[in-house]
Amino acid sequence: MRALWIENRHISFKENLPLPEPAIGEALIRPRLAGICGTDIQLSKDYYEFCGIPGHEFVGEVIDAPENEEWTGRRVVGEINISCEKCAMCLQGLNRHCEQRRVLGIRNQAGVFAERFVLPIRNLHVVPDTIDDADAVYVEPLAAILRIREQVNIEKQTSVLIIGAGKLGLLAALALKQYSNNICVIAFYEYQRQLLSRIGVEYLEHLRENRQLWDVVIDVTGSPSGFNDALSAVRPQGSVVVKSTYADTIKTHLSRIVVDEISIIGSRCGPFAPALELLSQGLKPLLLTHSVFEFENAIEAFRCAQKKGVTKVIIDFARLEWNFTQRL
Repeated sequence: MRALWIENRHISFKENLPLPEPAIGEALIRPRLAGICGTDIQLSKDYYEFCGIPGHEFVGEVIDAPENEEWTGRRVVGEINISCEKCAMCLQGLNRHCEQRRVLGIRNQAGVFAERFVLPIRNLHVVPDTIDDADAVYVEPLAAILRIREQVNIEKQTSVLIIGAGKLGLLAALALKQYSNNICVIAFYEYQRQLLSRIGVEYLEHLRENRQLWDVVIDVTGSPSGFNDALSAVRPQGSVVVKSTYADTIKTHLSRIVVDEISIIGSRCGPFAPALELLSQGLKPLLLTHSVFEFENAIEAFRCAQKKGVTKVIIDFARLEWNFTQRL
């Protein structure tokens, strides 16, 4: 099979790779769509020592599931953490933090930017017929956003500032506006601001435009400077949620965190069932899609995704017909 390959910060195609063979309890999946995530881009910048096939956001079709034939043909999305089910973390129900975990397309597990890939069946969720592929491909990052609501109380009057209007920031705005009437996003680029206006979310072009302090500040910039901006914008006893994965280290002063009793919350993967429910209720992340590239042009897709101001870039394995009439 053919796949994208990252090695020594270089992205290329690898040809004639062996087809993965699913074991009992696993599924062989043909991807239909796959999204390029900020973590994929950071992997290409040495965020984590990774050599292999990247990619973890997908909607696909099960084409083989030994001794679990009822899964064959099902359209699925999948959780990315593959746990051992035996370690201390797993036995406490903290499977996402398994001591031996593999992570799809990130850590010791080949990812989805390939013609075929494998995941355990226990990681899979069936996509309802009411959800199009173009929206289903957003389930994994949408679940990551909903993880914030498991960690921080967000109600109608909770003030929430999102720093960064890229791939994850815009999705966070779209999702969290379902729960709070007071969402604002720092957006540098006109295309981002137009999208935010379209979905009914306020924005600031620069943090210095407003000296309001916020209950919850979410950093999705992917830049160490975003963390310090978040600290400057949160109120005393407020919460800074860090969704960014950084290739570089952060330099900051801890005194304000201590004096103002600020909670710093790392936030990673989240629950798939609520994400699928939101999509079933009509949430349409499709409008956040910037560009679609066929798999043959995946390297060009990566280049596009790394440009400033670009939102979500999708790789299309299934050569779907796209209807962007509801977008800008």
